[in-house]
Amino acid sequence: MTLRSMQLQYLRKQLERIDLPLLLFLLLFMDVKLAVKVVAILLIYILRWNTAFRFSFKNTRLPLFYPAVIIIAIVNYLVYRGFANTHYSIAFITGIAFWVLCILACHQVKLAVDMNEPQVIHNTLFVFFVLNMVVSFAKLGWIMWDAGSINPYRYQGMYQKYFIGTGDLIRGIAFDTSTTNALINACGVIYFITRGKAGAALLCMIVLLLTGSNSTNILLLGIFILLLVRGIDNTRKSVLLVCCIFLVVFMAKVSPQNNTYAMHIAERPFVKLDSGKHPVPVADTPLSQKPDIELSPEERREKIAILYLDSVSTRHVQQEKLAGIAVIPTSNTNQKPLVPKDNIHSATFQHRSDSVTASQAILTNYLVTNKQSLVLPEKEKSLPGKAIAGIQLYQFFRAHPEKLLTGDGMGNFSSKLAFKTTALNIDGSYPKQLAYISPDFRDNHLAIYAHYFSMDSGLHSVAYSPDSVYYQLAGEYGIMGLAVFLFGYVLYFYRRLPQRSYGIPLLFLLCGAFFIEYWFEQLSIVILFELLLFLDIKENQLVGVNQT
Repeated sequence: MTLRSMQLQYLRKQLERIDLPLLLFLLLFMDVKLAVKVVAILLIYILRWNTAFRFSFKNTRLPLFYPAVIIIAIVNYLVYRGFANTHYSIAFITGIAFWVLCILACHQVKLAVDMNEPQVIHNTLFVFFVLNMVVSFAKLGWIMWDAGSINPYRYQGMYQKYFIGTGDLIRGIAFDTSTTNALINACGVIYFITRGKAGAALLCMIVLLLTGSNSTNILLLGIFILLLVRGIDNTRKSVLLVCCIFLVVFMAKVSPQNNTYAMHIAERPFVKLDSGKHPVPVADTPLSQKPDIELSPEERREKIAILYLDSVSTRHVQQEKLAGIAVIPTSNTNQKPLVPKDNIHSATFQHRSDSVTASQAILTNYLVTNKQSLVLPEKEKSLPGKAIAGIQLYQFFRAHPEKLLTGDGMGNFSSKLAFKTTALNIDGSYPKQLAYISPDFRDNHLAIYAHYFSMDSGLHSVAYSPDSVYYQLAGEYGIMGLAVFLFGYVLYFYRRLPQRSYGIPLLFLLCGAFFIEYWFEQLSIVILFELLLFLDIKENQLVGVNQT
């Protein structure tokens, strides 16, 4: 046997240890582009054609939540005569397509678990997480090279091209938001810790920290507490401790500005406002040292001018000192000459508040043309967007109690679909000639988004976004939507999962993540969580069979 044939045989054996179609499906379906997700669905159904979904009220194979949500949406469409508006009808069909994709993807991961031995799925998941780590570390390496700094999280040059926003660029194998990558790795941390894979768990923790996702860090700490309460052995406790040490070191040494930013969000409701837009700066802090997020546009321009004048003055002083060093001999010939360092308070080390992205420009123009309807009450502007969104939801149902049962209708109050059909390129492209914006969505959650995301990039975060699965279900599907989610999704998994494994902690992590984004419509992390939950259920069933 030749060396080449031996290598091919070894490669074939390694590929047999994983479910290659499942791995390919995960990589494609979790990609940020919707077109790639559709290709993933088409490809996996070509490779594994199966339509035996087997929904039923007793011993249903898949969660009944998905068909129940579609039924509620259709009822609302008929009751509120959505068919009378052509643009809304197209938006409605688009929304139904999102939920159908969820069902198709859920069915395929369940099918993969059913037809493979558990170890094959474990091997496939390991390869997926490793690929995500490789892409994440490669991106960090490129950023370090571009910035010329070993720690771009503290590098303020290049107009703060990286700095506090470095984590936003660590997007992983999905090339989606850094929050998506953070939750993928949070999932990996819990999965590997409970399976005793300390090395993989710590690597996932490192990648999670690199994304700089404060919300995911908080969720993961909550799951750590849950694991400790449920009881784990000393080895796993040690891994948890090391993960916490990593978090402290990252927040204190690698990216301390993330800690400052989180504290700013927490303090925001208690700070008096200036003109209802920005917190009043602390009086004893020089304007040049205040973060841009705390300044009005006029103050930012003044800050840039001050920093520029300071840098010019500093440069003149440095030149004079250098000239003096050239004529005055030094008594110590072994001492290295003093090379002046860059002034981090100069303009090139500050965020360019005068630069406006294309999305900000679109939102600003939309605000100008719709300023009568996109106005937030002054008393609410001091709150994070998530909190304002909850207040708006409560006020909406107080004004429209008749919609409390089944909600305002799909795409009419709060969802990725509602944002997408604005044709403002907020959640992907959408034909402008087919744009649809519900007045209830426009006056509530769109107003929040437009207010904060048309401002400085420091406000473009999870805390200021109204996105949430719970707001979506309550606002567009009402009490029934929340009920079918609880009984047809959460309890579907909870009742089948073993008590001493990774499934229940992951389920709680997923439920916490639903506060952050419209994850069902995002068509990304939910499928990974569902794969792990189905796998844990199967392993528990196999244990029960072996015991009998």
